[in-house]
Amino acid sequence: MIGRINRIRTAFYVSVIVLAGLIAVLAWPNKRAFSKKPLMLYCAAGLQEPVLAATAEYKKLYGVEIQVSFAGSETVLQQAETAKVGDLYLPADERCLDEARERKLIDEVLPLATMRPVLVVQKGNPRKIKGLDDVLNGDITISQANPDAAAIGKVTRAVLQRTGQWDALQKHRKVDKETVNAAAVAVAAKSVDAAIVWDATAFQMSDRLTAIELPEFTKIRSSVSVAILKSSERPTDALRFARFLAARDKGLVYFKRDGFAPVDGDKWEDEPQVHLYAGAMLRAAIDPTIDEFERREGVQAIRHYNGCGILISEMQADPFRPDAYFACDVSFMDSVNRLFADPQVISSNQVVILVARQNPKQIKSLADLGRPRMRVGLAREQQSALGDLTRDLLKRAGCYDEVRKNVVVENATGDGLVNQFVEDSLDAVVVYRSNAEGARDRLDIVHLSSSAKATQPLAIAKQSEHKHLMGRLCDALKSPASKKRFEDLGFIWVFKAE
Repeated sequence: MIGRINRIRTAFYVSVIVLAGLIAVLAWPNKRAFSKKPLMLYCAAGLQEPVLAATAEYKKLYGVEIQVSFAGSETVLQQAETAKVGDLYLPADERCLDEARERKLIDEVLPLATMRPVLVVQKGNPRKIKGLDDVLNGDITISQANPDAAAIGKVTRAVLQRTGQWDALQKHRKVDKETVNAAAVAVAAKSVDAAIVWDATAFQMSDRLTAIELPEFTKIRSSVSVAILKSSERPTDALRFARFLAARDKGLVYFKRDGFAPVDGDKWEDEPQVHLYAGAMLRAAIDPTIDEFERREGVQAIRHYNGCGILISEMQADPFRPDAYFACDVSFMDSVNRLFADPQVISSNQVVILVARQNPKQIKSLADLGRPRMRVGLAREQQSALGDLTRDLLKRAGCYDEVRKNVVVENATGDGLVNQFVEDSLDAVVVYRSNAEGARDRLDIVHLSSSAKATQPLAIAKQSEHKHLMGRLCDALKSPASKKRFEDLGFIWVFKAE
């Protein structure tokens, strides 16, 4: 009997644990199921070693195979354009990405690493080559990666045409190769004396080759980045692998191992949660853009909306810090600028007076709010950019004390003031133009001078573990689609793309 009771009790506890697990899974917000179908990557041959290692780990962890086509950067770009299928493009130089953009073939771009050209010779340098002059003035033979197929060839041609050495170099060309790897192998096989290749290629073949620095290429750096192809039918899955490849503790480990100079990548998480602090007045303008970003990227962007004064207090008092901050006004960014890098002003928002339909009290200026028996609503000073700005405007107009006597309602946000307008039988509230747009069918707007405005800067936190992800979110918030949303709500668009 006791054994049976124990079995029943054990079964009950197991059921409770299973049920709790199911509830936890179901309760996880926005949890996404990523497909295990293969993804197609078009990749420069010179990146083969780290890419194969990263794709193998990704398959082991997530059961997703990455099918890779290796060839010269230009060759695989042509393959992607012709096939009109595939998910990712990974060339060896940003010039190839520029071409892909011009052809409208790619969307998001995630940086990975940099590399530079060097001259490689046979191990031990038996021909005693010291630099490019020795090649051009001697009987040295070279192998060359095709400049119309491989990024290293394109870069070499561009640099040496500027120095006037390209034609002379061609006289020493003995063999043409389609990829940087093949050009390096020709030297290792002693078919030729030298080749110009990437430093990472030389590093990977250091047991057979010796690398020589070339002054002509000292300042040349090639940026290696992976891009999402517009042809991808599963951009969210493609972005997930791209994030894996660009993570400092995943794909970039292999790039560093194989002689590349990796960027300071994001921390890897299956489904990152990032935090954006934003002034409440921005909510209607940015929510749709962030919703779209979440769906495409497969991430969670948690938004914290409030008056900027309150947000600043939270940032200063709490060890938690946001990944980015979209302030209602530059003054509130200035007070925490030590936490953020390179703020960019995105928009501005006019301050207006909101009154009842047909303006029965004939309010025409801030001074009118100080007339006897007026019932006024203002934003709380110190808690919001709107409150600070309103106070300054009233003081400049010389009516601060008179208006303050008529204040019967205060709120931390302009939206809150609009909502309280009817409920509290107010005569006027001072809000942003964007707060007033949603109430234009019920209330009228009294415009103030053009100088009565706030400007909204956006910046990424210096300590964010997801700077590149937040960079893509900021790009989305600066996009033409985002601009239209801002302008539809009465904001003035300020940001100008370079």
